[in-house]
Amino acid sequence: VEALEEQLAALRIARRCVPSEEPAYLLDIDASRAGAGGRGRFAAASCSARSVRVFDRETLRPLREFRGRQGPLRGVRFAHACDSVLLSACGRGALACWDVRAAAQSPARVFTGHPSSVFVGFDLSCSDLVVCAGTEKAEEEALLVFWDARGVTDCAGAAKEPLGVYSESHSDDITKICFHPSQPSLVVSGSTDGLVNVFDINKDNEDDALISTCNSDSSVSSLGWAGEGYKQVYCTTHDEGFCWWDMAQLDTEEPMTLLRVLDARESVCAENRGLHYLVDGLYHEKAGKLFLIGGTSTGDIHLISCSTDGLSLVGTLCGGHSATVRSFCWSPTDESLLTGGEDAQLLLWKPGAVERSLTKKASLKISSSVQKRVRVHNTSLKSREK
Repeated sequence: VEALEEQLAALRIARRCVPSEEPAYLLDIDASRAGAGGRGRFAAASCSARSVRVFDRETLRPLREFRGRQGPLRGVRFAHACDSVLLSACGRGALACWDVRAAAQSPARVFTGHPSSVFVGFDLSCSDLVVCAGTEKAEEEALLVFWDARGVTDCAGAAKEPLGVYSESHSDDITKICFHPSQPSLVVSGSTDGLVNVFDINKDNEDDALISTCNSDSSVSSLGWAGEGYKQVYCTTHDEGFCWWDMAQLDTEEPMTLLRVLDARESVCAENRGLHYLVDGLYHEKAGKLFLIGGTSTGDIHLISCSTDGLSLVGTLCGGHSATVRSFCWSPTDESLLTGGEDAQLLLWKPGAVERSLTKKASLKISSSVQKRVRVHNTSLKSREK
């Protein structure tokens, strides 16, 4: 574990994207995984410009940009079996499926239904067979909507109507959806109602499908799976809390809660830089270790180790971003990290890397130029003190 922590702390900038003519916050990032050796060719980011931008995974060269005709595009998720298939939420009541190899501005497939709903979080099962999206609360309901995604890797077919919905498990906006990494029938959802629900969607109805309900006591901002066999679930909250549960204890008398931290900013000692917010969790499968990634409003990125004894700072990545980091994507294949934030920058970090795309002096000039055109919210919800 110590060697792993040293490796994570040794991450250095390998590449940074060339600033766009239209600077925008990078709100969500994903990288394709289905290429040779498990490393895909593409990375994608959803932007505050209401669009999705696609990049070359290694060089961060911008390839194309998709814009929704029926509303802003939110979130990005690549298919598992084909690295050119990308999903995003698209306007009211729809998810769009894009072929990132094609420059066409029309999605290759659209998942429709519930046109009055706004989708917030979504995910695609590890088998690429089911898509699930969560909605904002509307007419006293917050829904989990499911579609049959068979054929999604072909990027072909007409619009698809939902298979069905779950309507009784959450009472407010469903912010995050995450399928299990290896069991396609398991999915976890989080909401602003504070609940984190685990479902087995192979069951016949919603009541039977609900395996577990955990209460974070706060609005859920991110969640995921962790632990050996991915039998654990964690979440972070919009007021920078952290909760970690063990689903393996469901049928035992042992407590499910592994750790509960009301405010990570008060628990993690980050010297003079401080901790302003949490972004998400990162489970390192080889080491069997859960980490959190957080940061400061000036762009420092903190790597935080999780144990049942509490949270501890592993290291800080400095000199990359100049504003709040909104999202990241970890690649276990080459142990690299993609990060994006409110400074309109997409960065690729690798252990011991030397930045090759720009000289240090030039990169600072470009960053400064972008900052002048992008108003950075240092007092946003995720970095505001209680």
